[in-house]
Amino acid sequence: MEFLAAAIAIGLGALGAGIGNGLIVSKTVEGIARQPELKSALQTTMFIGVALVEAIPIIGVVFGILFYLG
Repeated sequence: MEFLAAAIAIGLGALGAGIGNGLIVSKTVEGIARQPELKSALQTTMFIGVALVEAIPIIGVVFGILFYLG
């Protein structure tokens, strides 16, 4: 059961991060297409958002390892 809980935690974290990153990047590209002069500001905000979204799978892996070992 611990192995299954670890796999679910990691898998759902990766799934959510993949969807989140896709939405963030697509909206950034859309914003750049509408207002090219804001490219640098939009990219900066995008990179901050992607970094925050990528923290979730890392936390999921840590919890997965803790579930498996605990």
